[in-house]
Amino acid sequence: MVTNTATPVLLALLAEPGDDLIGLFDPTAGQFTHVNTVGMAMLGFPTDADGLVQLNRSDAQATLSPLVRQLARPGTVQPMHGTELELVHADGTPFRVRLTVLMIRENDTDFWLVRLRNSGRLYQAERELQQSLLRYEAVFTNATIGIIVANRAGQIVSANQLARQLFDYPDDELVGLSIDRLVPTNVSQYHERLRQSFNDNPQVRAMGHNRDLHARRKDGSVFPVEISLSYFRKDEQLYAVAYIIDITFKKEAEQQLLAHRDRIERLNAELEQKVIDRTHALMTTLEQLEESKDELAKALSAERQLGELKSRFVSMASHEFRTPLTTVLTSASLIEKYPGIDQQDKRQKHIQRIRASVDHLNDILEEFLSVGRLEEGKIETRPVRVDLARLVDDVIGDMQSMRKPDQRIQTELNGQDAVWLDSSLLRNVIVNLLSNAIKYSGAGSLIRVLGHWQQGELTLSIADQGVGISPADQEHLFERFFRAKNAGNVPGTGLGLHIVGRYVELMGGRVHLHSELNQGTTVSLTLPYENHTTD
Repeated sequence: MVTNTATPVLLALLAEPGDDLIGLFDPTAGQFTHVNTVGMAMLGFPTDADGLVQLNRSDAQATLSPLVRQLARPGTVQPMHGTELELVHADGTPFRVRLTVLMIRENDTDFWLVRLRNSGRLYQAERELQQSLLRYEAVFTNATIGIIVANRAGQIVSANQLARQLFDYPDDELVGLSIDRLVPTNVSQYHERLRQSFNDNPQVRAMGHNRDLHARRKDGSVFPVEISLSYFRKDEQLYAVAYIIDITFKKEAEQQLLAHRDRIERLNAELEQKVIDRTHALMTTLEQLEESKDELAKALSAERQLGELKSRFVSMASHEFRTPLTTVLTSASLIEKYPGIDQQDKRQKHIQRIRASVDHLNDILEEFLSVGRLEEGKIETRPVRVDLARLVDDVIGDMQSMRKPDQRIQTELNGQDAVWLDSSLLRNVIVNLLSNAIKYSGAGSLIRVLGHWQQGELTLSIADQGVGISPADQEHLFERFFRAKNAGNVPGTGLGLHIVGRYVELMGGRVHLHSELNQGTTVSLTLPYENHTTD
């Protein structure tokens, strides 16, 4: 029979809220007198509404009483702690508990205060922790790559076994060292800045993009590595994790691969060279045959061109020499008819015509000689200080006698006063161009000489209002002995523009011609010059 001699103090203790079963056990009767409702719920039995169960129930007594009797005997002075048991819930589910018993004496009566704590969740947590530790051991300690954990200051707080082997630090010597000790000395300062940058902006990434990385062992030797970084935070502190792989064998394999590739490339090159040599030998034979054919064709073509040049030269020379010589002969015959002193002005007129014809012949011969010297490469440029405005005025003055009635020559030279150019070649170029402008322009026409300087280049243009040149003839104007179809009645050798083009080329310049039939022609020269200061 269950007694009920517990004091109000003990009953208040049983009614305290909590998660454990607390009960009073009468050792004399060998039965529980009271159990809290939490305990009954733990066992899976129905509970009373007042929070305290007076045990008269055979099912609860049958479950708990034998366990307590096994653990304690009447008269025991010391409590028994830490006994792990496995109970079965009323629904048949097993669960683990820790049972403790404490002797209490109240009102000359002995009671055992029994506490039953459900250790299932703690047991489960311990198992999960153990499994987590095992996983950590497998992932970190036994990893096949080196793993080092460092704090924000760069101090190593953890390193796995392979990391210690890679850097040759036994036991836990790495812990507490600065991560900079593992970096080659020549980049340690640079690494410190990189570490600070990572602390400011931590992110999972690989190190050493597009460059080789090396690490330093305890003895100071270095070896190639690949490193990836990650991070985590614990107690608001940042920790960096470095995953390190020794790639010495990889680098050696790459070197061997490169050596094999170079050897294969050399063999391929040698093979290709042999093929090229044999092909070249075959091609040489064919080329020799072709050369014989080409040389014959070139000889025939050169002979044809030479024949054409000779024909054009003879035609031109016969025409150009005949006119002044006829003038000389006619004027000489007429001079004989004016023997009187009072006829001196008539004789002077014919003498002037003879001089003009002789000058014309000299000009023609000078053009022939110039072409010859150009072909032989005997003309060299000799830059001197040239006053362009004075040079143009002198040429215009020398050509005064060539002008047709009311022909005007207007100059517009905008720029500096002097440049360094070959004055002889430049004078001949201006003479040729002005001569053509005068010859192919009518009486009363305007001829303009324009010049301006820009970025070290002189642009000199001579524009006339003459007969112009057809587009078809413009393509051949700078060839030897070529004359436009509409210039047949005007004296000329067909060498002037050829000489102009060659002289401008010698001075490093360019020639541009723009012309329209019956509208006129503009020839522009672009010449680079030097601007030397005079002493």
